[in-house]
Order: sequence, then structure tokens, then C-alpha cells
Amino acid sequence: MTFNWRWDFTWEILPKLLWATLNTLIAAGFGYAIALVAGLLLALALRSKWPALTFVVREFVEFIRSTPLVLQIFFVFYVAPQFGIVLSPWTSGIIAIGVHYSAYLSEVYRAGLDSVPRGQWEACRALNMSPRVTYARIIIPQALAPAVPGLGNYLVGIFKDTPMLSVIGVMELMHTANAIGSENYSYLEPYTLVGLIFLLISLPTAGLVRLFERRLRLGLGL
Repeated sequence: MTFNWRWDFTWEILPKLLWATLNTLIAAGFGYAIALVAGLLLALALRSKWPALTFVVREFVEFIRSTPLVLQIFFVFYVAPQFGIVLSPWTSGIIAIGVHYSAYLSEVYRAGLDSVPRGQWEACRALNMSPRVTYARIIIPQALAPAVPGLGNYLVGIFKDTPMLSVIGVMELMHTANAIGSENYSYLEPYTLVGLIFLLISLPTAGLVRLFERRLRLGLGL
């Protein structure tokens, strides 16, 4: 076996991988935005006073958490058209990622909501605050601080799971590296660069999440 790193090939493929990185970040960003909103709605629904709604949401969360993301991607892209819902690979992948991670983020939100002292809830009821005002102005701001680490971890997780979108032809980072490797019969450079790109994005993101958590706690006086 010989180790032969080709720098000329590296500089040739780097622009393609950087462009694919942009596509990966877009997919991860939109998927995460969906997960943030949907996860909060699921967490609030789990606290509903309606048993039927709570049951449906709880079973939905368990189903999503118990099935692999790649299966959900296939389902949205290949099965949904049989029900008249035809989506592009990009849209299907983003929706699948958003729904998948919303189930996990709902648990992060739930833990954050449960961490709010009981006295805060009782004070809101004593002041006759509506549920909307209670959550928006009192409970959710306090629940965010303990939830930030979990939310940040799943942001990094979404970014690392975007290669699964290649199964439906989305030209994200890993799909591009596979195409380059098969075209040139050389996988060392593209796969190594992909690993470095993921590392260079994931580590700073984790650091920014920790910084945001500290600033949030300081702002709330925690």
C-alpha cells in the first residue's frame, strides 16, 4: 500500500466541495428551523389538558424517535406521492430532517419547561395571566437557558446527518464527495476534505452554543 496525496487534485475538487458545503448548511439550517418550531409546539401539546391530544402527540414522538431518519426520508420522498404529495428531493429531505429532530427537540423543551420552579407557575395563576402570556413572557424565557445545550447538540447532529439526504439524490457534501471519488477513482482526498469540513464547522458551532448559553444565563440572572 502506498500513500499518495495529490495536492493538484485537492485544489481542483475543493471549490466543488465548498459549494456542496453551502448546500449542506442550507439543508441543515432549514431543517433545524422546522425542528425548533415544531419541537416547541409538540412540547406544549404534551402539556395540554386534553388527554386525546396528549396521547396522539406522545405516540407520534415515540414513533419518530423509534424509526431511523433514512426511512423517514424515503417515506416523504417515495411514499408521499402515492397520496398526492409530490415534493422535490430538497424539500423532502428538509421536511424529513425537521420532523425527525422535532421529536427530539420536544424532549429538550419539555425538560426545560419542567425545570422552571413551580412557584413561577403558581405566581402566573395568582396574577390571572392567560396561558399565552404565561408561556411567552414568563415560562419559555426561563426554560430556554437549561435547554440551550441540548438544542445546540442537535444542531450539530442535524449537520452531521445531512449526508443521509444523498439517498434521494440531494447534492450535499457527502454526495458530492462520492461523485468525485467515483469519477476520478480516488477517494482519499475528497473523503478527507469532507471530514475536515465537518470538523471545522461542528467545533466552532459547539463553542458558539456554549457562549450563547452563558450569555443567556447572565441575562436571566441565573
